[in-house]
Formats: sequence, C-alpha cells, structure tokens
Amino acid sequence: MKTFLKVVFSLLFCATCLNSHSQTPLQDSAAYRSILQITEQTRLQHAPDRRTALFELQPYDSVAAQYVIITTAPGAVAPFRQRLSDAGIPAAKVTINLLPDSSVSGYAAGVVHLSVANLRTQPRNQAELASQVLLGTEVDLLQKKSGYYRIRTPEGYIGWLSASSVTPMSAAALGQWKAADKLIFTGDFGHAYSEPDETSLRVSDLVMGDILVKEGEQGEFIQVRYPDGRKAYVRRNLASPFNEWLGTRKPDAENILTAAKTMMGLPYLWGGTSVKGVDCSGFTKTAYYMNGLIIPRDASQQVLAGRHIEILTEGKLDVAKALKNLKPADLLFFASGKDREPDARITHVALYLGNGQFIHSAGTVRINSMLSDAPNYDDFQSRTLVAARRYIGETDPAVQPMKDHHAYTFKP
Repeated sequence: MKTFLKVVFSLLFCATCLNSHSQTPLQDSAAYRSILQITEQTRLQHAPDRRTALFELQPYDSVAAQYVIITTAPGAVAPFRQRLSDAGIPAAKVTINLLPDSSVSGYAAGVVHLSVANLRTQPRNQAELASQVLLGTEVDLLQKKSGYYRIRTPEGYIGWLSASSVTPMSAAALGQWKAADKLIFTGDFGHAYSEPDETSLRVSDLVMGDILVKEGEQGEFIQVRYPDGRKAYVRRNLASPFNEWLGTRKPDAENILTAAKTMMGLPYLWGGTSVKGVDCSGFTKTAYYMNGLIIPRDASQQVLAGRHIEILTEGKLDVAKALKNLKPADLLFFASGKDREPDARITHVALYLGNGQFIHSAGTVRINSMLSDAPNYDDFQSRTLVAARRYIGETDPAVQPMKDHHAYTFKP
C-alpha cells in the first residue's frame, strides 16, 4: 500500500506543479509545453525512478525569466540540451542545477546524529514520511532548502532530512569519522547516558543498528562519541565493535529470520525502518540490514532484485508450487485485493518462514499463513501473492554487502 499511495501523492504533487507552471506568461505557454515534454522524455530515459534519481522541472522563475531543472543525473544534461536545440528553444531559457549544488556549502556528505532521522518527501515537517535513516549512517548531501537537506541514503533513496538531524562533514572530517573505532548498538532499544551510570542524565535514546565512535571503556559501560561531537556512555552488553560484528554477519535464512522475529509485535509505521515502527518494506530491509546486507527501500524496488522464484500457474498463485519452490527468507510480494494479475502494482512484501507461513508488518509485525486451513490465514484473504524473489546466495548490484559499501567501510 505504501507504494500505491506514494504514486497518488506524486500525481497530486505534479498537479500542484502544473498549477504553478500555469501561471507562466501566456506568450510563453508554447515554450513551456515543449520544455515540459522534453523534460519528461529525458526523465524517463535517465531518471525513471524519482526515489533514486531526479530530473525535475521547477516552477517558472519570472524574475530571471528562466526555467530551472534540478537533477542528480549528469548524463542527462547533454541529451536534454540537444532536445532543446532540436525544438528551437534557446539554451539560455533553461538553467540546469546539477546536484549537489552550492547550497550545501561544499559539504558533499553528512552523518546522521539522531537515533532515527525522518526522511520526508518535501522540505517541511508536515510532509509525508518516506523513510528513516539510523544514527551513524553516512549520507550524500545534495541540496539545502528551508532548514532541510535533500540527501541520498546508502541504498540510493532520495529525500529530505531536517538539518537538525545530520552533521555535515568536510572530506577531512569524514575521513576522521570513518577511521575512528566504531561500535554498533545491537540491543532492540536503549539509552546513552551522560555518565557510566544508568541514573545519570540521558543523552539520547538508541535503537538497533545505530553506529557510534568508541572512545573508551569504564566498567560495564563504553564511552561513545556522536557524529556531532556529543559524548555519552552505553552499556557494554548492548553494543558490539562494528567491524567484529560485521565480520560475524552470515546472511543466511536462519539469521535473517531470527532478526525478523526480534521485531514481532512492532507497530506498523508508514516510512518506518527502525524498532520504533516499520512499514512492510522497512521491516524486510531491517532484517537484512542487521545481517550485513543493504537492499532496496520499497517493495516495488525489492521485487526487481534477486532471483525470480516460480509460484504461479497461469497467472494465479499455485500453493503447491509455492510450497515446493520457496525457501525460508525468500521475499513474497503482494498486490492489494483479490484476483489481481501477476504484473499488478506491488503494495506489500513479507518474508517467507516455511510451511506456508510468512512474517510481515501489517498493523503489527506478525505471522500469517497462505494455507486456507491454517488459523492465521485470515489476513491472506485481503491480498494476492503475485511474486517471490530470493536474495540469499544471489549476486545482484541492488543487494549490497555492507562490508563493500563506502558508507560502512570503517577502518581504524
């Protein structure tokens, strides 16, 4: 459902943009229509997924008498310019703002310093929650506007983070951060304290997957440093040295499902990717993340990765075939409603447990069955299973080991 509603939101947003563009001077309307068409042609070719790449036509700048394109796709600039030329539109009429731009003041990267930072679709507090980013995560800074940074996450997701949740870093500062000894918070949920004493003032909350710099040890506590320089103490039994932890990650079915089951009962949260709340794809993303794999953010992206597993016969779910072909930790993809075609829009994702059962975030993180005689079959009736994918043991650039990703290569 998250992906479907995002499409509705995008259409409404585009309608708003069109309304803004409609205020362009009438004598300029023909040029506007041509630029709009050329923009869309270029976007579809070079930045088809707005969640991971941008090629956006902004409202007409009446002061500068120009149109502005914002893009993260440098390869799209020359083809766009050529199309403008072919249409007889002067190059000076359209300015291209290639991100990152000057608004980030030379800071190409930043590190999240809140336990969980909210990634929004627009630079305002009221905007839709698109995803979340955990403490200690390095992100690309693309643009700054209205107290927000437009950022790109390690899995390539683009959105807006409040400037109060991320620390911009120069290349030198980022290098120092990456070289420092790290630890990862492995408890479900906890706190960091101002002193090595749980009765002292709390510095912040912490959630599973948060990353901090290790400064030293004191009894049952580890002294830590945040990306923004704050210092605190964390209980030793709730954290692990990051590189040691990463070296023990074995993304097999047992470990992925173990991580998934630690989230049983968590509330569903649209855009959530932490133990504070998860949506369906945030849940699967987190289960893989805690086993050292970075996977695509949304269900409609996750279904494009990994190996196709056959579960349909003549376009309909074949339960016998599914039971035979599926393996634990495979991802199951659903369309809302019954009797949907296999190419229907993906609205939900789950992790297969085995014996017809799956674990997913729907209201809460819970277990249901695809078997009609099972007592926990009821939720299955409201959805149609249309696809399955296997990530374990497969090579796919969309499924990235953390140990190979620049955002998580910490080398003291």
